[in-house]
Amino acid sequence: MTIKDIRQALGARIICGDHLIDREVHSACGSDMLSDVLAFVKDKAVLLTGLCNLQVIRTAEMMDIVCIVFVRGKMPDEAMIELAIEKEITLLSTGHRMFSACGILYESGLRGGASYRE
Repeated sequence: MTIKDIRQALGARIICGDHLIDREVHSACGSDMLSDVLAFVKDKAVLLTGLCNLQVIRTAEMMDIVCIVFVRGKMPDEAMIELAIEKEITLLSTGHRMFSACGILYESGLRGGASYRE
């Protein structure tokens, strides 16, 4: 799946990184807890989140996340957009809630990776 496919499936708005929408995405993570993102995200992933702060962009960079989708119509501020542009991370915004957005992407064939096991 590509970022373009994700944008279309979610009816999302491109905030920045429109020149990167043909990038492949291999997995997805939906979380508002960055500690979970650090523990479970694989490379070339998309992050769905309602968090809007610089740490989201910095975490995405560390984890090789190529796209962040802000759910519930959330919009990043200018500092976040500038950092995402610098780090070549595409930012999208969708009006869907987290659960719905994750379900739509799952139905479209995108998976979250291996299951968590204790």
